[in-house]
Amino acid sequence: MNRRRRFLKMSLEFITGMGLFFSPLFSWIRPVHAKIQKVILPKDTPREDLAYKNPAELDTHNLDLTPLQDFKTMGITGHQTDLDTWRLEISGHVEMPLHLRYSEILALPAIERDVLMICPGIFANHGRWKGISMKVLFQKVKVKNGGTLVTFRGPEGKYEKVEQFHLKDVFSNKVFLAYEVNGKALPQKHGFPLRVVAEGHFGFNWVKYVHKVTVD
Repeated sequence: MNRRRRFLKMSLEFITGMGLFFSPLFSWIRPVHAKIQKVILPKDTPREDLAYKNPAELDTHNLDLTPLQDFKTMGITGHQTDLDTWRLEISGHVEMPLHLRYSEILALPAIERDVLMICPGIFANHGRWKGISMKVLFQKVKVKNGGTLVTFRGPEGKYEKVEQFHLKDVFSNKVFLAYEVNGKALPQKHGFPLRVVAEGHFGFNWVKYVHKVTVD
């Protein structure tokens, strides 16, 4: 078993370093690797030590939060959203599609969780993220039988990024949409007005500036 764990760990590090982890061909790695027993991190673990770890392997409940001013970013940072025209669209394999204003999103029941984001080999941010449970939204739109995946898109336009997660992870609130971090409104460079928070997934899966959610 120890040999198998070492092999999986070495394989993930090699594939991530080569950039192959981003390919759909290697999507099998994440669910297999997630079976490895999690390591409990001490409260004062240096953030620079976490940049080379897989978040799926880590138990972060003791870990200090990263001050917001020390948060580093990945992906585009300059996208501006006009809240007068912006809407969050929830559609796809649902009975009642929705288009929600930002004010309507803030009025929904909120969830708040401490979740670690790792940009492989570069940085780690451990934030207290507040936002909306996709489970609550999906109860409103009534997901049809057969829906298994949730796709997040953002921002709207030529820089749009698309990521998919299993519906079970969304319903367990491991994946949700945040509008605050560390008690502050989500800064523009971090994805205002909404960004994906995905526990156990690398930061490149955390879509920023989300404008559309689809059940597939």
